[in-house]
Amino acid sequence: MFNIFNKQNSLAIYAPMTGELIDLTELEDPVFSEKMVGDGVAIEPNENIVLSPVKGKITLLFPTRHAVGIETDEGLEILIHLGIDTVELKGEGFKAFVKVGDRVNVGDKLLEMNIEIVQNKGKSTHTPVLITNMEKVKELKIMHRDDVKAGKDIIMEIKLKD
Repeated sequence: MFNIFNKQNSLAIYAPMTGELIDLTELEDPVFSEKMVGDGVAIEPNENIVLSPVKGKITLLFPTRHAVGIETDEGLEILIHLGIDTVELKGEGFKAFVKVGDRVNVGDKLLEMNIEIVQNKGKSTHTPVLITNMEKVKELKIMHRDDVKAGKDIIMEIKLKD
């Protein structure tokens, strides 16, 4: 059987959080729903921990710890943005376990979002998982599952341009 993961120009993106997979177009923020930052999926999390969806290097960590960027060894850039408008919380409810420059593997703990605090502050916990450099992507296949488990389930298959 043909397996795209055996090819060097293909990449699996794992769920960084456990929860329900949501289409980006369903998000209330047009920056994400209209794919201005990048393409991908979102997760409505039911657990606080954020795991690395890929092997790579941490390239971005917001001071408020509500978003993290990872670049894979293949050059694919991934942004995980915890919640919507959560930058306004100024870091309250967020914890980081990595710093810029750290190397990570699939399943490594990156961040923590206290879902209860975020919701009590009136913010959405919808978490976009985006490919921000789509010019490198030949094909993005979203795996259509309702519920995903962090570090276990593949949420996107990416074929990179040659």
